[in-house]
Amino acid sequence: MAYADVDFKTKRAFKEAIAAGQRITLWSPGFWAPKREGREHVEGPQYPKPHSWYATVEMHEGYVVKVK
Repeated sequence: MAYADVDFKTKRAFKEAIAAGQRITLWSPGFWAPKREGREHVEGPQYPKPHSWYATVEMHEGYVVKVK
């Protein structure tokens, strides 16, 4: 799973930011880089806070374009 570059407290806030045109990238604390194209999975808020939401997103040219 990956994190959004902004530490969104809720999935709703994440969806609203994308709908408003904010350019959000993803990052991973592990040894792999999130996909630049296609489907990716995101969780939040970021560690060390407990994760309370999960989302599947569509990526295009390294940016989130849709949150499902």
